[in-house]
Amino acid sequence: MKNYLSCMKEYWNERFGGEGRIWGSEPSTTAIQALNMFQQKPTTTVLVPGSGYGRNSKLFSDAGFEVTGIEISSEAITLARLYDFHSKFFCASFMDISLAKESYDAIYCFNVLHLFRQHERSLFVQKCHHALKKGGVAFFVVFSDLETSFGKGQQVETNTFESKPGRPVHYYTEQDLKIQFDLFSIIDTGIAEDSENHGNEGPHIHIVRYIVVEKI
Repeated sequence: MKNYLSCMKEYWNERFGGEGRIWGSEPSTTAIQALNMFQQKPTTTVLVPGSGYGRNSKLFSDAGFEVTGIEISSEAITLARLYDFHSKFFCASFMDISLAKESYDAIYCFNVLHLFRQHERSLFVQKCHHALKKGGVAFFVVFSDLETSFGKGQQVETNTFESKPGRPVHYYTEQDLKIQFDLFSIIDTGIAEDSENHGNEGPHIHIVRYIVVEKI
């Protein structure tokens, strides 16, 4: 696990250091959806695991929430602090950081959970459950089995493929996603199209799944 996290840190530092704001400045459409949901709840604090360079955290901080972003890449943190002036950022792995003294009204997590194998995904969800206040809501976005890249590369677990050696990607079915969040009460699930334009890939659309859950 430690070795994998080190590889992730190296990979994302290289990408953010070389490509900067990889996905542009606009937030994900799912972040806008999550914002609308958080605004309907008694929400003050929002946790963003895997906050990247702040394109989604900025949406929440601009709306007046107290936002904490956790990001493994120091290059991304540097970019985030130049872009999102109001959020508080920590350069660390969410797997390692202790949140025992912190609790949040809401969590928004975009395209991070699927980057781990089964055991680590379960641990990630457990840590989020611990970090969320009772009655708090969490909005998770993950790759779906409808992605065009599904099935490409070496299969290392069920619906988990390494398109690059040592970098697994899990593709969620709806049932799989519901089982992953059995610690929570499920409010909603769905599919969203998320457009990107970066690198050699050019404009393309990801078919992602989202799940909204509540800590009971």
